[in-house]
Amino acid sequence: MQKLFFFILTFLSLSAVHAQNSQKSDNNKMKGNQSTKINTTQNMDTLSYSLGLLLAQNIKDLGFEKLVISDIAQGLDDVIKGNSTKVSINEANTLINNEIAMINERKSASVIEEGKKFLAENAKRPGVITTASGLQYEIITPGTGATPKATDQVTTNYRGTLIDGTQFDSSYDRNEPTTFPVNGVIKGWTEALQLMKEGAKWKLYIPYNLAYGTRGAGKDIPPYATLIFEIELLKVN
Repeated sequence: MQKLFFFILTFLSLSAVHAQNSQKSDNNKMKGNQSTKINTTQNMDTLSYSLGLLLAQNIKDLGFEKLVISDIAQGLDDVIKGNSTKVSINEANTLINNEIAMINERKSASVIEEGKKFLAENAKRPGVITTASGLQYEIITPGTGATPKATDQVTTNYRGTLIDGTQFDSSYDRNEPTTFPVNGVIKGWTEALQLMKEGAKWKLYIPYNLAYGTRGAGKDIPPYATLIFEIELLKVN
């Protein structure tokens, strides 16, 4: 079960402050016999308010709206004081994660729709094959060698773009083919590679559920993104 994202960020923020204070303490210990007293006393009103700021900012960043602030305060109070809670921690995690998924889907509605429309039109083009999973591919070069299994390693050259043509990765640009296990990549690649032959070059059109899904990848691949790859199977290792 995933931990609540804003609690993790808050913990990390507080950990960073603790680390900075620890470093200052260590530095002071190195000043020979000179004794320096570190004042660790905090104004609890300000500390409590600061914690509230961090929680609120992360809640806003996640996209939550129309929350009942008094209920948030009650949840904090119940846990800190050891009171019985209205829901369990596991139930809370499930509720929050489900809500975050729905928020992200609403935010990404246009990306989802663009991907669906693109794939629907692309499927009509001559030479484009659509599999049962929704993966689309067209064969540029057929290849004549071995077909890899899921447990094999392969060496490939590839280029990846969004459906608007924006490139996010290319082994060609790096002049460095990539080796990886067939079952160690996104689902669309794993499926396609087991249909290809060594020496083949295909163009893949991968719906988001067979790519990086609801989270995306890094800053270049947004959530729910449909992806296009040119992939050349150089070798089955």
